[in-house]
Amino acid sequence: MINLYENFIFSLVILPILIFIARVGDVSLGTLRIVFISQGKKKLAPLVGFFEIMIWLLAIGQIFSDLTNFIYYFAYAGGFAMGNYVGLIIEQKISIGLLNLQLIVKENPDELIKALKEKGYGLTTMTAEGTKGIVRLVLLVIKRKNLPKVLSIIRVINPKAFISIEQVSSVKGGNFPPKERLHWQLYKRKKV
Repeated sequence: MINLYENFIFSLVILPILIFIARVGDVSLGTLRIVFISQGKKKLAPLVGFFEIMIWLLAIGQIFSDLTNFIYYFAYAGGFAMGNYVGLIIEQKISIGLLNLQLIVKENPDELIKALKEKGYGLTTMTAEGTKGIVRLVLLVIKRKNLPKVLSIIRVINPKAFISIEQVSSVKGGNFPPKERLHWQLYKRKKV
């Protein structure tokens, strides 16, 4: 009787939870694999793909072990949906890649340009004509992880600037801000 109860709990509670977790894992890895492919990470993308498919095989194998258990189907589909969400959150957190920012500024952008240059960002400016007259274009390529910092600078100095953001697959050359050192690295260097 106890063995029957344990099998019931395993097949209706524990296994669906494991299928759900496996699907969240493999779909999240799939999202990261696609990001790595688009960023040209030739070694990382296949490695992530290997683990993605291994997890998928484990999950689908459990479903094929009992095709009559519809709870498995819901766990599988729910894990897929949640995996997409989790994958996007992870992708945002790791912020790999470069972005192209195009700013159209009606006001004088000199203060903005000075602030961005002081922070180490390379940029290009041009004078152009918009629908309502002369505007200045400010173009810069930044690391994706720096987007919040750059946007806050823009919003403070030129809050009415029109901002267009596009992903960049690759660049050659350019000026990027130096990496910020961690406090413990600075501490270690001072001691030596």
